[in-house]
Amino acid sequence: QVQVAESGGGLVQPGGSLRLSCAASRFTFSRYFMHWYRQAPGKEREFVALIMNIGGMTSIADSVKGRFTIFRDNAKNTVYLQMNSLKPEDTAVYYCNARRGVENYWGQGTQVTVSS
Repeated sequence: QVQVAESGGGLVQPGGSLRLSCAASRFTFSRYFMHWYRQAPGKEREFVALIMNIGGMTSIADSVKGRFTIFRDNAKNTVYLQMNSLKPEDTAVYYCNARRGVENYWGQGTQVTVSS
């Protein structure tokens, strides 16, 4: 069974940093586009970042551009989201998503809370 599992969330003060990890198993990770999404309370899930399967090209949402970076290690079947200069409005559950054609896998999410 395909597994996508996020980790690394927690409570951080404004201006702080966190690195989220997403470990994938039981599928050929290197063939998939990997995404991060987030969902804040009372809001719809929104796109945060993606990284393509080959070449490492990325796309970052305007709301986090310049603060968040996505990167992957295909040897470890893991994608990361480095989050710097965190703001209270970044508080959300962060989800990892693996996508290739009609295949679409989601993790359970990890909570990130930015608060003093």
